[in-house]
Formats: sequence, structure tokens, C-alpha cells
Amino acid sequence: MVTIGMNYEVLEGKEEIFEKAFAHVLTKLEGADGHESSRLLRDVHQVRSYAIHSRWSDEKSFRAFVASEEFAKVTNWGKEQILAARPEHIVYRTEG
Repeated sequence: MVTIGMNYEVLEGKEEIFEKAFAHVLTKLEGADGHESSRLLRDVHQVRSYAIHSRWSDEKSFRAFVASEEFAKVTNWGKEQILAARPEHIVYRTEG
């Protein structure tokens, strides 16, 4: 199993739009092979900073999802209209 940390900085005033976009992406995640769970977290001290934590059966399944056309549509829109910076994705592997 792997956990993916996806960190996002949102443009001021676009927080609600980002949260709604995540809800839409979550519907796609829930049907993806290897996806186990995802949740959106918001920094209480930097309210434009978000993290999405997703659990996957393996990294290959996650990489296949982010390479999908559906994911590209959502992320391209987000980059142009709601994100202040390029997202950062970190892979955490469970040992044992």
C-alpha cells in the first residue's frame, strides 16, 4: 500500500471552488482501480493551503490514474483558474 500526499496552494478567493473540484475528482477516484480512500485537509493557519491524502493498493495504480484523460481535464482547468502554484505530490510507502 502507498499513501500519496498532494499539496496545493489555492488563489485567494478560490477556496470554495477548489473544494468543489475535489468533490468532483473524488467521484472519479472512488471508481479507480487500486484506490482505497482519499480525504481533503486544509491548513488552519494558511487557509489557502490544502493537502489531499490518498491511499492506493500500489503506486502503479496511482500513476495510471494521474495519467488518465479524466484527471488531466480536471488538473489543467485547476492550474489555470484556481491554483497559485504547481502542486507537489509525495509518495509514502508502507514497509512490511
